[in-house]
Amino acid sequence: MTTHAGSCHCGRIAFEVDAEINKAIDCNCSMCSRRGGLLAFVPDASMHLKTPEDALSTYTFNTHRIRHHFCANCGIAPFGRGTDQNGNALWAINVRCLPDLDLATLEIQKVDGRKF
Repeated sequence: MTTHAGSCHCGRIAFEVDAEINKAIDCNCSMCSRRGGLLAFVPDASMHLKTPEDALSTYTFNTHRIRHHFCANCGIAPFGRGTDQNGNALWAINVRCLPDLDLATLEIQKVDGRKF
């Protein structure tokens, strides 16, 4: 298992994720298309916040199943937290916030999030 260190731009939000990340989704929903993130989904146990949760700013929309977290200081959105269709807790990691990950090695899957 590989541990990736991640953060927002200013470093106020820091985290580690234990996962083999070899693919990510490029979603075209109203949020993702504006933000420009590439998302990898990991189970709740794989994510380790290095920042207190009260330092996260949060935005929800549509079904409110995903809490989109971002830094109130620099505006970067490094991850979201929610549940899958079966109710399992998961994190949607913006892989662009993992500086050690070579994005060119990832399989990118296009997802039509506008339909949801």
